Amino acid sequence: MNLSRPAAALALASALCACGHDTRVHVAKVAPPPVYQVVIAVPPPAPKPVPVVAPQALVSSITTLGKTFNGRVGIAVRSIDQGWSVDSQGDQRMPQQSVSKLWVAMTVLDFRDSGRLKLEDPITLTREDMTLFHQPVAALIRADGYHTTVGDLLQRALTMSDNTCNDRLLRYVGGPAAVRDFIVRKGLGDIRFGPGERLLQSATAGLEWKPEFAFGNAFTQARARLAPSARLEAFERYVADPPDGAAPLAIAGALAKLKQGKLLSPNSTQYLMGTMELSHTGRQRLRGAVPAGWTFGHKTGTGQDLGGRTAGYNDVGFLIAPDGKAYSIAVMIGDTPRPIPARQALMQAVVEAVVANHRTA
Repeated sequence: MNLSRPAAALALASALCACGHDTRVHVAKVAPPPVYQVVIAVPPPAPKPVPVVAPQALVSSITTLGKTFNGRVGIAVRSIDQGWSVDSQGDQRMPQQSVSKLWVAMTVLDFRDSGRLKLEDPITLTREDMTLFHQPVAALIRADGYHTTVGDLLQRALTMSDNTCNDRLLRYVGGPAAVRDFIVRKGLGDIRFGPGERLLQSATAGLEWKPEFAFGNAFTQARARLAPSARLEAFERYVADPPDGAAPLAIAGALAKLKQGKLLSPNSTQYLMGTMELSHTGRQRLRGAVPAGWTFGHKTGTGQDLGGRTAGYNDVGFLIAPDGKAYSIAVMIGDTPRPIPARQALMQAVVEAVVANHRTA
């Protein structure tokens, strides 16, 4: 059959439309893409370290010792290895007195570590350098002075608590400002540093420093001439707000940092701790209860007396057990009428409590 061109096109279109409605023809369905499940293994969180707490018996002992002592006393014990602390009034500022020689020594050694001085550097003491109270080096000062080294003065200041040696070193490193800078820079906490022995001791007695006080009994005689009320007022003012005051907890923390090597170079740390072990002072304070086989290094401090009271009777140091575990201890009696044997007994009781509660595990 012959169709015209328009008729043929119309027939083709009709045929295509008819195919689109044929129910027998199916369009193949396309399967959805597979879904993959990605499993990421997440490790469980690490368990939080369980803080090591101080032995409860030690806590009880230190609390009782502090509360039952007649006087203003602060006690602090710190485990250098485990980090716990025990204290009684450990956050209260107490007069340091010669305990502050530690910060002078650390500043000197910090200067050494930074190359600003050597322990072998020569230094001369003259009569103009003399200060107050305990200064055995005075016997060595001749007309031309005492020619020695920085290291010699440092040894004398720490092991003999020589005030003249300490004050000369203090001036050598730049005065109180340099020591205060060290304390702040190293984050030692609530530790003040006073104006030096001359000004500190004069003010505590109610006097103004005069150079002649360094010789003979001039200071003692000038102090005796003061009205009792003036002396008492100066004494009370010092005890209430000591310019060299420090919290026992801060001192124990500083000694822990020293032992951990966080303050000085390894060589200077070893030097200072070794020197502290050689200290000749306060044999019946903390040292009096240190058992055989334990290592002990310390620095004492003793203030002026007035009417049977003492403004500052202290001992601070580190105690190392035979197994190597270490403790820092600060016992600071800010003001007390108790006799010296009772003060020493308190300090020894603190050491005995630490030793009795030492854990070897």
